Amino acid sequence: MFIPLYDGNKLKHIRFQWVTLIIVVVNVVIWLLMEASGEQSTFNDVMVLGLGYIPSVAHDLNVLSDELVIVPTWLTYVSYSFVHGGFLHLAGNMAFLWIFSDNVEDAMGHTRFIVFYALCAIAGAVMHGILFPSSDSPLIGASGAASGIVATYLLLHPRVSVWVLVMGRVPLPLPSYIVLTLWILYQFFMLFYDLDGAVAWGGHVGGIIAGAILIIFMKRSDVKLFARPIVSPVVLDELDAEGPSKG
Repeated sequence: MFIPLYDGNKLKHIRFQWVTLIIVVVNVVIWLLMEASGEQSTFNDVMVLGLGYIPSVAHDLNVLSDELVIVPTWLTYVSYSFVHGGFLHLAGNMAFLWIFSDNVEDAMGHTRFIVFYALCAIAGAVMHGILFPSSDSPLIGASGAASGIVATYLLLHPRVSVWVLVMGRVPLPLPSYIVLTLWILYQFFMLFYDLDGAVAWGGHVGGIIAGAILIIFMKRSDVKLFARPIVSPVVLDELDAEGPSKG
């Protein structure tokens, strides 16, 4: 549909998006370790099954072999979001995280953003588990958490211009409310159109719903929803010098 490239939306409350950076680095490192071990390696199987969210195991309908257990079952509601199945899977999720997470982290602060990210990942797993309660297939990928971030960014900065690569070819600057609203609607559409497909659309939708709700309670008190675009002071000075425009 589109690939986000850049938003140019500056930070106001934090100097740098340290939590976002750490999340991206952890995801990349885990993927590199899995890639280095080979696609068919036992290590990969252990990582996917041991860290992935498996509905049948989470709902006590099945039991994971002891040699595959890496973390407690309750922790897989979050750990699955740090495992990816291929480069495109990883790159797509990390692009969304890096471009949109910094302003969400800025709106909440580092600590609350960690909680927010985990809750969006959990919501994605819960929704997937509701749709496929007896599935033995592991859910992996940061899409649930990334979807929550997209929904939050839309509510925070709907008028900010975002550069995107449309259809993977054409770079265009578009208002975020156009880009992100279309993306969100697409997730809901695919949930019904391709429910049994390889993509866990339910996880995306769960993250979207969680993000849209959580931002109301987790943002800083001075952060407003539906903020207007940030205007450069230089532009304001130039406008003052020229005098008001007459319509």
